[in-house]
Amino acid sequence: MTQKLFTYENTTLHYAVAGTGPEVLLLFHGFGQDHTAFEAFDKILSPRYTLYAFDLYFHGQSTWGIGESPLLKSYWKKIMQAFFETLPVKTFTLAAFSLGGKFALATLETFPERTKGIVLMAPDGIKTSFWYSLATYPLFFRWLFKSMILHPGTFMALSRVLYTLGVMDKGLIRFAERQMNTREKREQVYYSWVVFRHLHFDMKTIASLVNAHNIPLTLFVGKYDKVIRPENMDRLLKHLNQYRFEVLDSGHNTIIRESLAHWKTPTETAS
Repeated sequence: MTQKLFTYENTTLHYAVAGTGPEVLLLFHGFGQDHTAFEAFDKILSPRYTLYAFDLYFHGQSTWGIGESPLLKSYWKKIMQAFFETLPVKTFTLAAFSLGGKFALATLETFPERTKGIVLMAPDGIKTSFWYSLATYPLFFRWLFKSMILHPGTFMALSRVLYTLGVMDKGLIRFAERQMNTREKREQVYYSWVVFRHLHFDMKTIASLVNAHNIPLTLFVGKYDKVIRPENMDRLLKHLNQYRFEVLDSGHNTIIRESLAHWKTPTETAS
């Protein structure tokens, strides 16, 4: 993969380019990862695609130089419009895992006429979690949230209370513990949640764009995923005219690998 940087105002997107195919595939990874999460895609998909795998802000080498100011969808559109003009890119397929789903959906929402297909792997953005809701609260609550994140004892104590009340799954607590076992990771959690807090989506609007533009959509989820649950995907699927939906024999952390094994071209989706 060839490493590149794209700067727009006070932000920098680091990305890697691979493959020699005639079609463009834009890839967005999950929380705690970087573009290397998609290294295996190059060997299998490069004959068809030229791949652009991004580091999300606060991940890898991408930087967000605007403090805690939220990333608005209108600003993301400006960033990507400027990025497309440097290549140039006219049409593309989107693929995303977990947190990257928010960026794929934001790109779809702002550029539906350019989107040839979308592949979502255990995507965030279809159902808003309790923690994202907390991050969107007024400033006092965000201060409280930051305090909990940077002082993990308080956060984990709250998590266990929520588990006792039946609000939070034990597997999800273990996932959270792995994601926040260092201060660097905890800061990454905080800034990702707060800065990305306005990347939320109305599923009827997303579905109407997919339907109106006849965009093939594939959705992969893991049978054993405690983070992105298969049953929550109906929030989007029930509004679509056509889609491909597969529940794989996978947990959250292995869904990228399993999805690649089941990859088909977007036009091979089925209702």
